[in-house]
Amino acid sequence: GVPTTFLYLSFYWDNLIHFGMGPKREADGTLAFSLPIGDAALPGIAAQDIGACALALFAQGAAVIGQHVGIAGEHLTLAQMAHSLGRALGEPVQARAMAPADYARMAFAGADELANMFQFKRDFSDAFRARRPVVETRCLNPAALNFDAWLLRHAHALATPPRAAAHGG
Repeated sequence: GVPTTFLYLSFYWDNLIHFGMGPKREADGTLAFSLPIGDAALPGIAAQDIGACALALFAQGAAVIGQHVGIAGEHLTLAQMAHSLGRALGEPVQARAMAPADYARMAFAGADELANMFQFKRDFSDAFRARRPVVETRCLNPAALNFDAWLLRHAHALATPPRAAAHGG
């Protein structure tokens, strides 16, 4: 009997900073960005935009009770995210597809759970994205950021060691 509105969230772009999911420098000096999502588009959102969307739902009161509302700032493929990351960081970032099983074996706590989450988002991409329409998010929060706008504010926080200097020989 509790009046409830269900808010479906998306991948937080802030995870690229706070959980180390951002681009990594490879042995050859290139930057690579890897997530186990294949060619699927991933709905993403700036964590700062979630509160404004939730507040807009509260303001609608009884009209949204029992509703299921999903939010996303943008839906992007791994390649599109890598391209945007490259522009923001000032050097190319290579998109590196990886299998969820390989991601699950990475050496950090929760890698297996995250691999499962990304596999779900990949395998059920159409249904997952359909529940998180960008246009409706913008109705709730017209100032919601897209990925490029988020990167303008946060690219400096993506820890990427500088490229090694070329050695003459």
